[in-house]
Amino acid sequence: MSTKQDVLALIEQNYPNLSPSARSIANYLQQYPLAIVSQTSADIAEQTNTSKATVSRFFRQLGFESHQDAKQAQLALRESGVPVAIQSVGNFDQTAQEFKNLSLTFEGLRPELLDDVSKKLATASRVTLIGFRNAYPLALHFRQQLQQIRSSVRLLPMPGQTLGEDLYDISEDEVVVLFGFRRRTHLFKKIVSALEGKTTLLITDPTGQVYNQQVSHVLVCHIGGETPFDSYAAPMSLISMLSNQVYSHMGEQAHKRTQAISNLYDELGELEP
Repeated sequence: MSTKQDVLALIEQNYPNLSPSARSIANYLQQYPLAIVSQTSADIAEQTNTSKATVSRFFRQLGFESHQDAKQAQLALRESGVPVAIQSVGNFDQTAQEFKNLSLTFEGLRPELLDDVSKKLATASRVTLIGFRNAYPLALHFRQQLQQIRSSVRLLPMPGQTLGEDLYDISEDEVVVLFGFRRRTHLFKKIVSALEGKTTLLITDPTGQVYNQQVSHVLVCHIGGETPFDSYAAPMSLISMLSNQVYSHMGEQAHKRTQAISNLYDELGELEP
């Protein structure tokens, strides 16, 4: 069976064919999905007034070899980015998880690599940022930061537009920043292939390292945890670091640009005083 099968989806699909005792187990797991990964077969049997043998048959009827197999399927599903609860949110230490992700991220990034990437972002003829799905707002934010300190920064894809003409237009002295986190679109690998030979920086989670032979640089961010949704605190922190380093490399040029933009904000009355 596929390790990415959702146990709850299989329960719903097979429910009409379940015996009364198996339906008791199904009802319990639908009401308390964390039990799939947090309880033993004996625990589930006790909670549903059934037996360990009945629980084992239940998971086999869903297509799993055992309860452990179903548990691993749920964990694999979460690891792939699917929102699946594997721990009670009420008992979860969000701060500790964020610190862990930030520590893992920055401990794995070499300072000399970050400095090299920042120099390229500061001196490129143009910077192109590409992101889809959850990566799009990260690319949008990075564009907003860079545009305050340098010219010729663009975001792709443009709403409602195709990518082919823009990818073809990338020059040799341009830097492409490609954001791609787990559950990437089918188009992603084709974009990576189209960018081969260009100066491309990939900002991704650990699963994106499969592309490290096709891009110039890979910066890995840790975004996972035991709650249903990923956290993008580490990528946002990395964007902040890179933006500050680009500012430092550009020096007086960046200062003059940010000051001129601030003056325009005032003239246009765009920001609160």
